[in-house]
Amino acid sequence: MKRVVVGLSGGVDSSVAAYLLQAQGYEVIGMFMKNWHDDTVTISDECPWLEDANDAMLVAEKLNIPFQTIDLSKEYKAQIVDYMFAEYQQGRTPNPDVLCNREIKFDVFLQAAMKLKADYVATGHYCRKEITEVDGQKTYRLLAGKDQNKDQSYFLCQLTQAQLAKSLFPIGELTKPEVREIAKNLDLVTAGKKDSQGLCFIGKVRLPDFLQQQLHPITGDVIEIDAESPIFTGQQDLLALPEEEVPAQLAALSSPYRYHRAAGKKAGEHRGAHYFTIGQRKGLNIGGTPLPLFVLATDVQENIIYTGQGENHPGLLRRGLLVKPADIHWVRPDLSLKDGEKMTVQARIRYRQPLAEATLFMRPQGLYVIFSRPQKAIAAGQFVAWYHKDELLGSGVIS
Repeated sequence: MKRVVVGLSGGVDSSVAAYLLQAQGYEVIGMFMKNWHDDTVTISDECPWLEDANDAMLVAEKLNIPFQTIDLSKEYKAQIVDYMFAEYQQGRTPNPDVLCNREIKFDVFLQAAMKLKADYVATGHYCRKEITEVDGQKTYRLLAGKDQNKDQSYFLCQLTQAQLAKSLFPIGELTKPEVREIAKNLDLVTAGKKDSQGLCFIGKVRLPDFLQQQLHPITGDVIEIDAESPIFTGQQDLLALPEEEVPAQLAALSSPYRYHRAAGKKAGEHRGAHYFTIGQRKGLNIGGTPLPLFVLATDVQENIIYTGQGENHPGLLRRGLLVKPADIHWVRPDLSLKDGEKMTVQARIRYRQPLAEATLFMRPQGLYVIFSRPQKAIAAGQFVAWYHKDELLGSGVIS
């Protein structure tokens, strides 16, 4: 009998994942990851992880499977929280959930499961895994979940073939309503529990409050850039060209707009440029404009936030991005591009964003991702993931 350790988070998805594996004949062990108990950086006045751990334990009791808690808070702080603070301090937009999966769930947690002589680890992610053969080698395909509204393959975009070989995703063929119905029929305590909106395996957290505990407020100016500013003229001209005609302009298409204080007018003040990210609307607390202000760029060195009116402001739209060589990751290494090659794909730069047609261009500078249509709020530090149909082929950190 194959043994599998399920990451029981205290939510309905992992609860049903454990049940399904048990029904399939696996020997199932439930394990709760305790990722945070550092009182020097308070997540919340509440203790959501205690509630989640208790729910996970009740699910294990109901299913009559062994249960234990593993403390990964040291690793989580070093590899996720410290990374978040460092990225925001540099004016970048990290995605801790992608890193949590790569560094914690499918690395540290996986190693702990292997010490229990497990054959696999399993999670409640809405995605699927298929096995194929390439040149006589077993190759794992990471596919989107059947529930398009809940597909979480993006969060796993940094996984390797070795990690996929040891991973199971039992609910990938189900929809969220089907998962809840199974939990309800089993009378699981998690059946009606709301999905967590917080950091990976931590729970409730307001990111601005969290950041302010180590990134201290510094008052600075909010500068408004007019939509007709000449800053945008160069790229707008390039946007009219099909990607086949602009190989020499890949760098121009993928470069962020460059702003300076004199290019706009002061619209107000903020409490720290490192708290904001491109495309953000909430938190500016500036009114009196015909259209809402959106963050176009942040300058953490000068502590300036550049904004523009309306969600269709040209400063929010870019056609391309660059992933530097060290940050390119192929889930399917057999499909990786060589210098000078290109590939037509579907891509997204954030979870839940609809996939958009794009072309990958491999060059010495890195991998250029050029979209057929301009994309909104491309921010350095985010992960871009590219797909062929419903298979996630690779990903990278936006430079």
